[in-house]
Amino acid sequence: MIDKIIEIDKKIMVFLNKTISNSIFDFIMPIITNQNFLVISGLILIGYLAYYGGKRGRITIAVLLIAAGFSDAICFQIIKPWVGRIRPSHEFYEYINLLVSKGGKYSFPSNHAANSFVFATVLSYFYDKNRTLLYILASSIAFSRVYVGVHYPLDIIFGSIIGYIISWIILSLWVIIKMRELKRGKMWVWYATSNPPPN
Repeated sequence: MIDKIIEIDKKIMVFLNKTISNSIFDFIMPIITNQNFLVISGLILIGYLAYYGGKRGRITIAVLLIAAGFSDAICFQIIKPWVGRIRPSHEFYEYINLLVSKGGKYSFPSNHAANSFVFATVLSYFYDKNRTLLYILASSIAFSRVYVGVHYPLDIIFGSIIGYIISWIILSLWVIIKMRELKRGKMWVWYATSNPPPN
């Protein structure tokens, strides 16, 4: 059963990587999947939230960095070496349309997908009006990993799920802390314009 799923996963990867390959995606996907581009974009976002976001922005940054740190560490240091799935760019790179460097040896799950969904989930919690755009961007980054030839579809699916779950665990802890602090009369956790609910 697992062998059949892996076989289907590889066929879908080849379809997304080669069959639908086109000049527009060949130009765009290596850009949005580039780690330097994502790091710079993330730093710009954090700087914007810190400077213009007020208390909401600073709390968002704290929750975001904690969630992203856990997500990245769990995927890279625990799950990837434990599962040990080899990247398509290492396993059969001569048969795929590889648009970037091969990347590290292990493939499952995708750190890009996990971290991009951490950003989308945390940011959409604090700024829910941007929810749709945020998840479109996260999905595009995740998809780019398959298109450029360094991940399988299951890598990005499970990476996205892991990032989403970890985000909600950290957000749930934040809500617990927030409620506890409000009951104690500590207002550092309150960022809304209206007054907090009575204890």
